[in-house]
Amino acid sequence: MMIPQLNKYDLSFPHPNQANEDGILAWGGDLNPSRLIKAYQNGIFPWYSKDDPILWWSPDPRLILELEEFKISKSLKKSIKKFDYKFDTNFLQVMHNCAIIKRNGQDSTWIQKEIIDAYTELHALGIAHSIETYYEGELVGGVYGLSIGKVFCGESMFALKTDASKSAYAILIKHLKIWGYDFIDCQVPTDHQKSLGAKEVTREYFLKRLKKAKSTGKEHYWEIDEEGIKD
Repeated sequence: MMIPQLNKYDLSFPHPNQANEDGILAWGGDLNPSRLIKAYQNGIFPWYSKDDPILWWSPDPRLILELEEFKISKSLKKSIKKFDYKFDTNFLQVMHNCAIIKRNGQDSTWIQKEIIDAYTELHALGIAHSIETYYEGELVGGVYGLSIGKVFCGESMFALKTDASKSAYAILIKHLKIWGYDFIDCQVPTDHQKSLGAKEVTREYFLKRLKKAKSTGKEHYWEIDEEGIKD
């Protein structure tokens, strides 16, 4: 099956159901904000290695987390109380840390400079957000992703202390519930996300949920005051 190349001057994508068995839908194009937003609105995201062309994905199955199904252990409940949290105050550093901190089973990162530059633009537009964990004033963990209607598209997380990223995730979910979000798109199935309550669904089911959440949703601007997080 030939994977189609995107035209740099045309923002259209093939239908997600045209992805190959690995979930790759297309290649090429660019990472300008309009293309990225349109991709996420249609259940498509970029993921590729250094020196490779941009690859656009729509996997089947898809991993999602229903907000009410998040699994929070007793130990995590204790850890959450150890940290302080902020939204959108250190987005760039969260992305840098997600890029450079090694994970088990990963020798390299897909979060390259052009990815960081593109998502920083989305952050400036109020689409991309970071949830940050602090310990004694130092950034020790965080999560970043995109707000598309009533769906939060999680991209990556990092931790310099035990449970620092999981705690940020828990704080994120708490506020997504308050703001009326539907679910978190976790993209590709991983054992880590499944351990937190995420589940595999078909692409068809995911796209139906995304369409509904996108049409009724409203992006939120997460503000910080001197006393901490407010919604």
